[in-house]
Amino acid sequence: MAIYTISDLHLSKAVNKPMDVFGPLWEDYENRILQGFEMLTDDDITVIPGDISWGMSLSESLPDFKFIDALPGKKIISKGNHDYWWETATKIKRFFAENDITTIDLLHNNAYRVGNTAICGTRGWFYEEETGNSRKIYDREIGRLRMSLEEGKKLGADELVCFLHYPPICNGYECEEITDMLSLYGVSKCFYGHLHGYGHKSAFCGMHKNVDYILVSADYLSFKPFFVG
Repeated sequence: MAIYTISDLHLSKAVNKPMDVFGPLWEDYENRILQGFEMLTDDDITVIPGDISWGMSLSESLPDFKFIDALPGKKIISKGNHDYWWETATKIKRFFAENDITTIDLLHNNAYRVGNTAICGTRGWFYEEETGNSRKIYDREIGRLRMSLEEGKKLGADELVCFLHYPPICNGYECEEITDMLSLYGVSKCFYGHLHGYGHKSAFCGMHKNVDYILVSADYLSFKPFFVG
């Protein structure tokens, strides 16, 4: 059993939302996702931290969930800034059960243990997303991250890894409340997405405060899931 991750699949089977605005890296990307997952087995787990479907509702996103459900292994998904279909965890799980989606779980105020690794995370927040509710949303995400890390600690795993949608460090900006928290809880690696095309150049990848930060946007990975451990 191995853990993989890939963010920002941006599936759009039921809506007309082409990703070619981000250039040739996105050509034929659904088939490239299928090819990238060929190396996985049904015993493996893939964490997908956000921007999963362009659907505006659960029902509109159903073809995309079916696509993900058919991929090898178990999938753990969390919310991205474009996941407008996201509902309460109870509603999402009920929708999955009603539509025979059996391989997708949610990372939302919780954590999972896989071997000696605890999987934690939340959406996070981004300095470019300044709105009238920015502080409220930011505080909520900090609380969710803390809750997930606490749950991860309770699992007694040797290693904590974190999955965020938004980059906590980008283009000279640092969300210190997040980076300090990850360091405080002893997180070894933080995987994040959100950045595409030219935005890859602004990504921070490397060690910071004893945490290894790694960009895993699908186009950055050429649509091949990244091996976590």
